[in-house]
Amino acid sequence: MTHASPISDNPPAPADDADRPSVSGKAVHPGDRIFLGLSRGSGIALLVIMAAIAVFLTYRSVIAISGDKADFLTTLEWNAGGTEPKFGIAVLAFGTLVSSVIAMALAVPVAVGIALFISHYAPRKLASPLGYVIDLLAAVPSIIYGLWGALFLVPHLSGLYSWLNDYLGWTGVFSYSQGAARSLFTVGVLLAIMILPIVTSVSREVFLQVPKTHEEAALALGATRWEVIRMAVLPFGRSGVISASMLGLGRALGETMAVATVLSPSFLINASLLDPGGGTFAQNIASKFSEADQFGQDALIASGLVLFVITLLVNGAARLIIARRKEYSGAAA
Repeated sequence: MTHASPISDNPPAPADDADRPSVSGKAVHPGDRIFLGLSRGSGIALLVIMAAIAVFLTYRSVIAISGDKADFLTTLEWNAGGTEPKFGIAVLAFGTLVSSVIAMALAVPVAVGIALFISHYAPRKLASPLGYVIDLLAAVPSIIYGLWGALFLVPHLSGLYSWLNDYLGWTGVFSYSQGAARSLFTVGVLLAIMILPIVTSVSREVFLQVPKTHEEAALALGATRWEVIRMAVLPFGRSGVISASMLGLGRALGETMAVATVLSPSFLINASLLDPGGGTFAQNIASKFSEADQFGQDALIASGLVLFVITLLVNGAARLIIARRKEYSGAAA
């Protein structure tokens, strides 16, 4: 008769530390080490690329600015190929910032309204195809917008220009002396149409992430649909809308072909936004780079450095705004 072996009172020996899974977050398996290396390398590569771009732009810009016979920041002229090179970015900075501000003022309210309609008002059968069309608009090439703007938008803005001149011409900002509508205001309208899909798509996705419990709680307290949006949806999505707006602003600041197609450039700062003339950094670089000599290219690169710095400052300001408002966004709820 066999007897069962007695159960040992001694617990099994603990596994070797090398066989235990790591709980400290450090990579243990080969796949983890490979993924960690690739992720870290990608981050370092991005920083190296950004630093290389900044160094290249700075080096070529110093060469150009040192040879400039005028004030680089305030001169209303661009003659980098003359015997005495004189060029400045005053007109370009003014045109870039003004057209971008016009685009943001027109596009952001409309984009937020469309995003709210798709996410909270439209029936599902309409919301899905409408959102798909908005996403498709974001993929349209810039030159297509430019051709449409030159052949359709410019001829049809004369009526709006005349109306603005009749009712707001006394301000000087909207005075219109007839002629082709190839001005900074037209550029702003075209840029608004171009950035509208980007701002709308991102804002829509943010609004769809609002916790349903927030909306249901507001409705249970007797809030109307608008009060739900005002008290629950907009506070939650504020940071996302700011991020979407900054994405659109980044495209507006650097847009090239569409602006070059509809704008009648000149190195003048007009008091009226409806008068032809002005220019932007990207448009000036695209139109003059192919015919510029070595020094002229350095001058254009110097203007590109200014645009690079403006873009970094805008993105940095957006990050600060988002960080300050994160606690009110509802994301922590």
